[in-house]
Amino acid sequence: MPLFSGRCLSAAKLAGKTAIITGCNTGIGKETALDFYKRGARVIMACRSMERAEEAKSEIEKRCKDFPDTGNLVLEKLDLNSLSSVRDFAQKIIDTEPQVNILVNNAGVMMCPKGETEDGFEIQIGTNHLAHFLLTLLLLPRIRSSKPARIVTVSSRAHIRGTVNFEDINFKQRPYSAAEAYKQSKLANILFSKELALKLKEHNIDGVNTYSLHPGVIKTELGRHLNNSLFWGARPIIGFLLSPVMKSPELGAQTTIYCALDEKCANETGLYYSDCVVANPSQRAQDESLAKKLWELSAKLVGLGDYNPFTAPDPGVKAK
Repeated sequence: MPLFSGRCLSAAKLAGKTAIITGCNTGIGKETALDFYKRGARVIMACRSMERAEEAKSEIEKRCKDFPDTGNLVLEKLDLNSLSSVRDFAQKIIDTEPQVNILVNNAGVMMCPKGETEDGFEIQIGTNHLAHFLLTLLLLPRIRSSKPARIVTVSSRAHIRGTVNFEDINFKQRPYSAAEAYKQSKLANILFSKELALKLKEHNIDGVNTYSLHPGVIKTELGRHLNNSLFWGARPIIGFLLSPVMKSPELGAQTTIYCALDEKCANETGLYYSDCVVANPSQRAQDESLAKKLWELSAKLVGLGDYNPFTAPDPGVKAK
């Protein structure tokens, strides 16, 4: 248990609100879903494995069986390794959900062996950044019509030593480093959230705020690839060394929850948080020219084309 861990103390209710959380069948994503469900939200659990998502849904409902005024848990398939899956998921949300008040870009992979997504992206930049970049922008017309709304992206303090290699973002030409790829993707998360806030302001869109955050060092499945990425037996050694500062998933979810609903940050946007307070990210993460350059590259890589999420009309909900 860490000596200090921020907590979201807001008593805000989410009845009548819809929240989407990616990768919430385990870890801090599941704890976030549980919290929103307790507060009365309609929670879209966007997960790759429907079997594991169903298990998580059942567990959350069981843990909350004695709570009054709980919300609703809805399972939807989303595989962030596939932009086609991202587009299918986003279209289903547009077709069926009248509003999206909270989007939590939570899912991610960490320090995994070299691999590619279905679209040929290095797996960490593809999953952690590019898929969420596309998802957010496809949903933005609905989010805009649901304001006040918040977009929360889970990053990591690991971004501090990260750089974005624009000439070889997918490690096609340079030797692969799982650690460098992870740090690059987490820096990208913060730059995306910052640039999204600036573009919303440029288009005179208020009431849609963006947040990025470091959840802390968490006891979750995220580090399951450490043995492969570093050296045999690394995971238990690192776990032992970090145990004094490691958080439970419940504590690790607090900053996500704070950014998603706390009244104290309702008028803040484009900032980075740790332990439920504003924190200073690296100098690179505050570089507006870097953020714009990453946005342009990301839009090209995901095939955004002429689509403008800031001006595109909300098509409305189709009949079910």
